[in-house]
Amino acid sequence: MEGLLSNFASPVVLAFVLGILAKTLKSDLEIPKPLYQGLSIYLLLAIGLKGGVELSKTPFNEFIWPAVATLALGMITPILAYLVLRYIGKMDLINASAVAAHYGSVSAVTFIASIAYMETQGLSPEGFMPTLVAILEVPGIIVALMIPQLFSKNGGTFKKALHEVVTGSSIILLLGGLLIGYIAGPIKFASVEPFFVGGFQGALVLFLLELGMVTARRLQDLKKVGAFLLGFGIIIPIIFGTIAVWAGMLAGLSIAGSAVLAAMVSSGSYIAAPAAVRIALPKANPTLYLTASLGITFPFNITLGIPLYLAIANILGG
Repeated sequence: MEGLLSNFASPVVLAFVLGILAKTLKSDLEIPKPLYQGLSIYLLLAIGLKGGVELSKTPFNEFIWPAVATLALGMITPILAYLVLRYIGKMDLINASAVAAHYGSVSAVTFIASIAYMETQGLSPEGFMPTLVAILEVPGIIVALMIPQLFSKNGGTFKKALHEVVTGSSIILLLGGLLIGYIAGPIKFASVEPFFVGGFQGALVLFLLELGMVTARRLQDLKKVGAFLLGFGIIIPIIFGTIAVWAGMLAGLSIAGSAVLAAMVSSGSYIAAPAAVRIALPKANPTLYLTASLGITFPFNITLGIPLYLAIANILGG
């Protein structure tokens, strides 16, 4: 309970809530699109750089098994999500695959928020966690988009979707930052560390303020998606998060690292996955996959999910 209250009192979560309230009250508050894009670039590059620096100091044998576990989770979770959507939710093939693609991938902002939360709790997840974000983002989308290709002649254009994901800005910035940080190492990174580390939390507050306003615009779609998808957007993340904690601990991650992995695996993508789905599955309904990932799962994880995953990690790790 103390961890939950601490999360609600953090500037990051409060900024997110402020964004929701601003749009609910019909305020004219807006963050200029260029600023929002700049914040996105800054945050993704910063986590890539910091991850690359830490990876340069990490022995290979400490990293390999968490990487294997992450890759396996990225391939299993979209299949599980698809089966639930298709056979319990009775969703059609295209829309079930589209939603599953979002839950097989990862929300970089949820990852960033989980790292920030662990730090407020005095915990230090493994430094190579940003590398796991890059590993997790692509496979889940590929697996989910393969389903219509296998079962429908009109599934979409898989090659174009794959290119969209791999060359997307989030992957380029994460992998590019990792490579730069890895090559530079801690000594050469020190010259830019004040900018990319010192200003990180402030940029995150502004970013979550904008995402709060974006989320508020999707809340009106909750009536359209129905009770099943509402339950799916909360229960499935808890299940995926619990599986991820268990897998992370088996792979040798710390309690904090396992909790962060759970936040990653339980999250729904709303950047890479929508871009890929728009190309591969043009007939899929955006109201379903965007409302589920951004309107339901994202607010749940930011406010309640991350402290819950840490509590589960403490129970399993204890």
